Parts: sequence; C-alpha cells; structure tokens
Amino acid sequence: LRRAMGKKKPAEMAKQRSVFLQGAAERGVAPALATRIFDLMEKFAEYGFNRSHSAAYALLAYQTAWLKAHHPAAFMAAVLTCEMDDTDKLVVMKRECESLGLQIERPDVNSSGYAFEVSGARSIRYGLGAIKGLGQAAAEHLCERRQAGGEYCDLFELCRRLDIQRLGRRAMEALIKAGALDALGPNRPSLLATLPAALGAAEQAARSRDSGQDDLFGVGSGVQASADQVVIAVGDWGPAQRLAAERESLGLYLSGHPFDQYRADAACFASGSVSALLNSPPPPPGAEYQPGREVSVAGLVTNLRKRTGRITVEIDDGSGVLEASIFPETYERCRNHLGNHAIVVVTGQLRWDAFIDGWRIAARDVAAIDDVIEKHASRLLIRWSDRPGSRLDARALRNTLEPFRPGGCGVLLHYTGRDAQARLVLGEEWTVRPSLELRERLSALVGADGFRFVYDVAPSLH
Repeated sequence: LRRAMGKKKPAEMAKQRSVFLQGAAERGVAPALATRIFDLMEKFAEYGFNRSHSAAYALLAYQTAWLKAHHPAAFMAAVLTCEMDDTDKLVVMKRECESLGLQIERPDVNSSGYAFEVSGARSIRYGLGAIKGLGQAAAEHLCERRQAGGEYCDLFELCRRLDIQRLGRRAMEALIKAGALDALGPNRPSLLATLPAALGAAEQAARSRDSGQDDLFGVGSGVQASADQVVIAVGDWGPAQRLAAERESLGLYLSGHPFDQYRADAACFASGSVSALLNSPPPPPGAEYQPGREVSVAGLVTNLRKRTGRITVEIDDGSGVLEASIFPETYERCRNHLGNHAIVVVTGQLRWDAFIDGWRIAARDVAAIDDVIEKHASRLLIRWSDRPGSRLDARALRNTLEPFRPGGCGVLLHYTGRDAQARLVLGEEWTVRPSLELRERLSALVGADGFRFVYDVAPSLH
C-alpha cells in the first residue's frame, strides 16, 4: 500500500482498496467506516508523500543554513570532506568558501589530517585524503606516524619514518606537488629531485632494521644519515607550472588561479571580469530576445561540451564562470585555441538566457590571450632597483631581453636607487616581442609584480 501511495498509481490503489476492505470486514469493521478510512489514505496519497518530504527537507535546510551562517569554517570543512572524492564538486565548494571569505590552506604533512579541518576562525586546512593517488590508508598511516613520533623534520626523515610499501613514490610525488611537504625543503622541484635518494635511504634503513644491525657509519639508525643527505637545489617553478602540478595532484588550483598572471593585461582589452558581467542587471520584461551587447571576456576554458548544432564552454577567470555558446563554423575556425584549460579571449554578444536565468555569451571569435598580448602590447615597463637584496642587474636584464628582440614593444625601466629615481627608455634596437616565454623569464627575474605591459588604446579583437 505504501509503495502504491508513493507511486500514485490509480490501478494499484484500486487493488489495495479491495484488499483493505476485505481485511477490515474480516476484523469486524463496518464497510462504511472501512471505506471512509481508505478514502482518507487515498486522498493523503495525492499530496502527503511530497508534503512529508518538504517538511523533512525544510528542517534540514534550516539546520544547515544556521550552521553555515554561524560556523562557516566548520560547516564548509564538513561539506568538503563529504565531497573529497568528487573533484568537480570540490571546485564548486572552493568557490563557495571564497565567497564566504574563508581561506583554504594547502595540505601539510605536519598539520593536516585525513579530512578537511578547521585551522582558524576563517580558514580550513586541506585534507590529505583529497590528494589524488594517496588513498585513505596511506593518509591515515602518515598521520599515525606523526602522532607517535612528532612532526617531520625533513624529506629524508619523513621517508625513514614511513612504511614505503604503503606510501610509494607516486604517493610521495603527489604530496610534493600538492604542497604538503613545502615545510620540508626549499621548493617543490627540489623535493622532487631529491625524492629518489630519500626513498633509497629509507629502503636501506628499513633493510638494516629488518636484519637487526646498523651500518658501520650509523646509516641504519637514521641519526647520522641526515648529515650527508641534503636536498638537491633546483630552481623554483613559475606560477603556471606550480598551478599545473597542483591541479594534477588535487584536481583543482589551490594557491592561485592560472588567470592571475593575465588579470592586469585583460583589464586593458576585456569588457570586464566574469563576475562583473554575470552581475549585470537582467533585461526588463519583454526585452529578453533583443540583440545582446558586444563584449569581450578573458578566462580559462573549462568543461567543453559538444551538443547538437553548437558547442558550449565555460570561461573561468577566478571571479566566476560564464557559459559561452560556440556555433560549428566558429568552432572549426578557433578550435586550436579551445583546449581544456587554455586561456582565451572570447568576443561575442552577451545575452540573457531565460532557461538558465542568467547571462550567456554567444561567441563570434576566440583568440589565445598570449596572441592578443603579443599583438597589442606597445610598451613593457620594468621596475629596477639597486637596493640591497635586489635580484636585477644590467647583465641579467640584457640576457633576458636579448632573445626576444627586435619586436614591436618598447621597453621602459622604472629605476629606483638609494638616492634617486628615474624612468629610462631603451633605444629602438631593444624593442622586444612580448611573448609568453619573455613574460615567464621576467617573472623569474623580477617577480610577477615587477613588470607590466602598457596598451596605448584598447585593442580591437575582431
């Protein structure tokens, strides 16, 4: 009877009526009363199933809303833990944390547990269980050894204390790429370069323990071994490579967004950020089907889907996600720029979509953002300081710029000395091509905030 009520099948309810009336008669219930009782149950079946669910969900919604409002860090840590096996949902939850003003801190072998945990009033520590390739057993083993022996001091000591059969090389690489071992070495590429030696030393120490004796020089004890075991120094990754490694190990970008390095440039040729476009007021009633306004938006290509008659992608600039519709002829012309996680500039009409109750861009053109910058940047401004600790000198600057000359982009130096400041304009023979490789080299030389490109006018992207 309950199943028939839930599925609202009249034929099934009719069968249940005869069964109910027969059983009631056998128990001495008057036919009129039995019929009235079943009529009440049949009427309840029309709305009671939905109503009971609505009441239960309303109570749950109230409870979770209260927790989210009064204890946002604890609430979101619990939600992130529930979704830790679903990367797509983690991305959504991370964006929700940002909207709530919560910071998600990188995983740390000396601080993180298996699950996401509250680490401060407005911060959440990333859970080791959400690192790809690690697994629950390995994450819990790492936490158990830490609780038993204290914090890990360096990479070699970490490998010696762990059971390498439970945390192999791939798991250790995932920990390094995720940033979980940042406190144990100078940078992530140095830790990766040292990992084979650290694992080898750990295996040797394990064999010595199993045989019941130490090496002549005490390698098996792990005490003197650390004196000879030094992390190999390797240059640090740039922002793009670091974020790519994070995405490989976590399934998302944690320490930043790939678009961050382009944000200042995009402000010169995009109509606005994704969040600004999404927050544009909707059209008045009756104007939904009028032609949209021409816009250009820059961001990361994600979630490319091919549908009958069109292709849709999502453009993510770190402030929000805007859906773009691309018709086949445009897609065939621009498909080389539409790889997943490519950074592009999309030009088209911004239209209100009643189906999604939000804005969508109908793309007319798609260009790689590096091509746009290289084509339209007119000047390169570099901040140069000769103060103590400055990494920039004339020789290093020349070696950085020389492979990219000549080009169409003039170079200006904003020089700051101990006693004076000046702007120096390099000669025409030092104009450069503002390519991606040049920007990466400049980032390594002066930092991402040590240079910027200047655009005389907003470039036409058509």
